[in-house]
Parts: sequence; C-alpha cells; structure tokens
Amino acid sequence: MKTSIFGIGYVGAVTAACLAKDGHHVIAVDTDPVKVMCLAKGRSPIVEKDLGDYLAEGVKAGRIKATLSAAEAIENSDMSLICVGTPSRADGSLDLSYVEAVCREIGTLLKSKSAYHTIVLRSTMVPGSAHGVCKPALEKSSGKKAGEGFGFGNNPEFLRESSAIFDYYHPPKIVVGADDDKTASLIMSIYDGIDAPRVTTEIAIAEGVKYADNAWHAMKVGFANEMGNILKAHGVDSHQVMDIFCLDTKLNISKAYLKPGFAFGGSCLPKDVRAIRAAANSKNIKTPIFDALLEANELQVNRAVSMIDKIGSKKIALLGLSFKAGTDDLRESPLVTLANHLLNKGYDLKIYDPNIWHAREQEGANQKYIKEKLSHISSCLVEKSDDMKGSDVFVIGNPTKDFATIVMTLTNDNTPVIDLVRLNPDLEKRAGYDGICW
Repeated sequence: MKTSIFGIGYVGAVTAACLAKDGHHVIAVDTDPVKVMCLAKGRSPIVEKDLGDYLAEGVKAGRIKATLSAAEAIENSDMSLICVGTPSRADGSLDLSYVEAVCREIGTLLKSKSAYHTIVLRSTMVPGSAHGVCKPALEKSSGKKAGEGFGFGNNPEFLRESSAIFDYYHPPKIVVGADDDKTASLIMSIYDGIDAPRVTTEIAIAEGVKYADNAWHAMKVGFANEMGNILKAHGVDSHQVMDIFCLDTKLNISKAYLKPGFAFGGSCLPKDVRAIRAAANSKNIKTPIFDALLEANELQVNRAVSMIDKIGSKKIALLGLSFKAGTDDLRESPLVTLANHLLNKGYDLKIYDPNIWHAREQEGANQKYIKEKLSHISSCLVEKSDDMKGSDVFVIGNPTKDFATIVMTLTNDNTPVIDLVRLNPDLEKRAGYDGICW
C-alpha cells in the first residue's frame, strides 16, 4: 500500500521504517527540514535500536521517501497516518493544535483529489478528540463527509522507546477504531503477517484504550516504588517481594479487580491499605498512592449517592448489602456505607439481601454485628423481593444473579435503575437504566 506519514518523531519514524520493511511504499512528511533530510538519506532522526538500519534499507529499496510537501504526500498515497505531537498545555490538557492543523491541511488537499483516501490518527489523544476536533477539521476543509468522501479512523500505538521496532512486530494487541467496516479492514491490513490479538472497535474506545494503558503503566511504576520505599524502611528486599507478587497471574497480574464498578470493601482491602500506610508513617514515608486509594474509594460511594439524589425520588430499593455476592460478610461493606448515607438523608430505604436476612436469624458473629452495629439498617431489610414493590428507584449493589430477574419483574422500562456492578446487558437496554461509571 502507498502510505504517507505526517510527523517524523518517535512514532512516525518507527512506523515508516516498519511499513517499508513489510513492503509498503512510504512518504514521510515533516515541517522540520533536518528530519526530512535525515530520512531522505536513510538516517534515523532519533536514537532507537535498529531504526537506522531499517530506514537505510527502506530508502535503498526505494520504499521510503521524505518531503516537506504535504501535497506531494497526499497525491502519491492512498492512506495517511497522522503521527504529530500532542504536547501538554500548562493546565495538563492536550495541545491538539498540531493535529488539527495537519487535518485541515490534508482536508484542503483532499478537496481536489478524486481518489478515495483514508486518514488514520496515530497520535495519542484523549477520548472524543477524533470526533470533536479532527473529523470536523477534515470535513470542513475538504467539503467531504467522513466514511463517504474519505476514510477516517484511528490506530493507537503501543511502542516503548528503546524497543519500538521489537514492539511494532510483537505488540500486545492491534487496535483499530473506525466508523465503518471498509476503513477498519483497510487499516488492519497494514499489519498482515503480525501475530497479535486484533480488535476493531469504535474510535472513542480505541482512544480510551491508549489512555487506560499509559495510566496503568504509570500506576504500576508508582505502586512498585511506593511499596519498595516502605519495604526498604522495614529491612525487606522489595525486589524479592515483587518477584513473588508477580507470580500470581490469577489476581495480581490479571483481569481481576480491573472492571469499573463500585467501591472495594470487606475484611481485607480497607484494613490492609490503612495498615501499610500506618507502617509507612511510622518510618516517616509518604504514601500518596495509598492515601488516594482510600479517598477514591470514598468518592465512588459519594458518586452513587449523587446519582440517587439527582433522580429526586425518596423510595429506594437496594439490592445487596454484603460487600460481594455469595457472602453474608458486612465488614466494611461500601453498601452499608451507602445505606447509611441514604438513611441520614431521609430516604425511605428497603434492602433485599437473602444472605443477610438469613444471617440475621442465625446465631453467630454476623447476627451479633447486625444487631449491635447495624440495628438502624437491620430494620430496612426485607425478607422477600416482592416487599420492594412500590419503590421509585432500584439500586443494584452486588452481582447476585437473581437480582436482574427481580429488577425486571418489579420495574418497567422507565423505572430508574442504578447499577453499581454492570449485572446484566438486558437491563442496559431500558430507558431508566444508568451505570455508575459506564
């Protein structure tokens, strides 16, 4: 395929070199004459393992050209990959002026081009940027409509500096966002021969994937460093601890706990986060990440309260009180915290949780806890799901399977349903449905 690449930085130069290596013809465009001169001579404009060799090979084979002329690039290519920078502004937001300017320039050139051309955003941008900034710029300057007059999509990169060539050919996944199947297939085709999971999705979701990746990587570095500082202060080898930690691919390095939803609770997580903070404080070590964990957890409970407040109805049915399904454990359950907030605000609350109802009737630690610590909440418990009839708002608190059937039986399509766990896709089709963070 004949491709043009706008921006000869880390992403653009590596992408150009690898596309040429795979047999594609590439025209690289930049406003910096030094970068253009380097590429034209087969030299790398940056320090990156193997990149110089790949570029030299591409230029020698006639598959890589470099130019200052956007018109030359658009005229002689079928697909353009935008790889220009998206630096931070002073307030932390992205400066999309370079991307927008390139889109306007490409759009102006497409106005007089009769052949179908596809534009692919490879620059890192927050969700909504493609449709909010780039697509309007392209359509306004070209006079054409995306998906009809030109192809439009995005293809986030997952390249690490110093191993970018290796990462290009061994990616964790290939993600393509597009509004139409033709564009998605065309973009995905440039990766023929690369063995990796392939995902075609909506443009905004593809944008979001890149940010989830980078934020998670930053979180991992920060977590490991914070944990390491605490362990060192207590005379413990942090590398040995984390080596053993990483052996757990069921809970630690896995999908576990990475589904957006409600706050964490139970007898372990809140207590142990507080304990590790206290251990750090005893050694005068600051723990901003662990501090934020507890703050974020509290904010998620407050978010649920705000969603209920916004509806404006007073009769609330809460399905689930234990911190997770299949247990009667109420220790530090965020649903107990939520119930307390609602009662303090004067809501008429009914709570259905068969595990808790039975625990209340049986002798044991939970019965004692309910009677002594949660007597005000205990009076809100109902024995049967039918006892929640007449409630104005239904809140799904934990993923007990029966809750979906109960909600669909007791409500109509317009009844407000606030889902804290994303229980059932059929519920999401209802007009009154709202998820806490989806």
